[in-house]
Amino acid sequence: MEYEQMLKKLYKEVKPLETSSERFEIPKVKGHIEGTKTIIANFGSIVGTLRRPVEHISKFLFKELATPGIIEGERLILNRKLSSKTINEKIEAYANEFVICKECKKPDTEIKKEDRVTSIHCLACGAKHPVRSKI
Repeated sequence: MEYEQMLKKLYKEVKPLETSSERFEIPKVKGHIEGTKTIIANFGSIVGTLRRPVEHISKFLFKELATPGIIEGERLILNRKLSSKTINEKIEAYANEFVICKECKKPDTEIKKEDRVTSIHCLACGAKHPVRSKI
């Protein structure tokens, strides 16, 4: 196979990047406390920015914040009083571990599971690095 043909084949297989010139910024938590529950009203927009499954992010937050909770439409309801600062720190930790590439620091990644190893594959630079599969 000639170089030109291989290059065309490769371009067909590579996923296009949806990059923008603006800096990657996770929306800050907007919510309130009702009795003993913390309600995150903009959870849907946070999930959309991170481009990960709702279940994955919520499971991570439930474990890290040591509280049960439920997803109700665009909202996340945690069964504990928590400050927005604490929740923002945990969402930032999630992004650093499961979204942002360790090599090029871009958020253009996807999680892939091969055999028993879960890894992040960067669509920008092609790097691959393992992440903890159990949340």
